Amino acid sequence: MIPMHIIARIRSDFPTKFGIPRQSGLVEELKATIVFEPEYRNPDALRGLEEFSHIWLIWQFSEAVRDKWSPTVRPPRLGGNTRMGVFATRSPFRPNAIGLSCVKLESIQKDPKLGTVLVVSGADLMDGTPILDIKPYLPYADAHPEALGGFTGNVGGKVLEVEFPPELLSQVPEDKREALIGVLSRDPRPSYQHDPARVYGMAFGGVEVGFSVDGETLTVRSVKHASPAETRM
Repeated sequence: MIPMHIIARIRSDFPTKFGIPRQSGLVEELKATIVFEPEYRNPDALRGLEEFSHIWLIWQFSEAVRDKWSPTVRPPRLGGNTRMGVFATRSPFRPNAIGLSCVKLESIQKDPKLGTVLVVSGADLMDGTPILDIKPYLPYADAHPEALGGFTGNVGGKVLEVEFPPELLSQVPEDKREALIGVLSRDPRPSYQHDPARVYGMAFGGVEVGFSVDGETLTVRSVKHASPAETRM
């Protein structure tokens, strides 16, 4: 066995997998906090990190750990109908359930109870996700504008128009509104579902949002406050 240690966990507004952007950086308004495990709260471990604008998070798909694996998976980008090799995708169902995300480092803060924490934006991680390592993003080595995107193309996916009635938007905490609209605009539905009459439910930032999608327009139908058990793992 290769020893691995959980060094931190992320605190985000997603208590479940549903609605999380399919890639990091798609919704820049999303804010999250990285809280280190007690044995890794030595501030010296972060010395110099403040000089970098972005970081890599190496983490575990904790909800997708399995004893068996398949050499092929069905990428959502292809509608869930076409199989591709697992190593040609970012599917969570892998021999080792490890994820990789590039996020913007907004700030490094000192919390009286949690020690030094990292505030990041653009994260695509569920609340409580275990983080295995953090590395700085190096523009001269990590950026490849000429790179090909394979079957995914070179675009971040379609963006929906979001109709959010003011009386419903007012029920969302003010500091969560912009991020929520950004998440909804990225179409949280499974890619193979296109029923305009269906109302989906998504938990985010302490509220449960009901919405439907017709063509290129997403309409919010309801907003209710989630119970404490639904808002934190």
